[in-house]
Amino acid sequence: MFESRHISIRIERPAAEVYAFAKDPESFPKWAAGLASGLTRDGDRWIAHGPGGDVMVRFSPENPYGVLDHWVTLADGTELFIPLRVVANGDGAEVGLTLYRPPTMYEDAAFDRDAATVARDLARLKALLEA
Repeated sequence: MFESRHISIRIERPAAEVYAFAKDPESFPKWAAGLASGLTRDGDRWIAHGPGGDVMVRFSPENPYGVLDHWVTLADGTELFIPLRVVANGDGAEVGLTLYRPPTMYEDAAFDRDAATVARDLARLKALLEA
């Protein structure tokens, strides 16, 4: 099993609205730093261009459950599973991401940096949707 951290944020918008925005892969570069360079569609997958080379991203299909899971395949072939959910929280929404620590991430500081990046990404999503 992998070490994991659950990172979440409350957004003062209905869950259906949050999901409608966040389910579109083209919205991810607006709030997810790791995809800020943009995505290019390639069939069922998307290509993200980053400093470590191109990565392939596959998103879960549209669904009524708020599931926004995605899989990132790195240039070396390593696939990372990123569970992401939008759930109703009263009149608003809770957006939560489970961050798994890959077995090749040896330094605690690197995992801490990844978690901080996710928290900033979710804060950016919140700011966009509450503006």
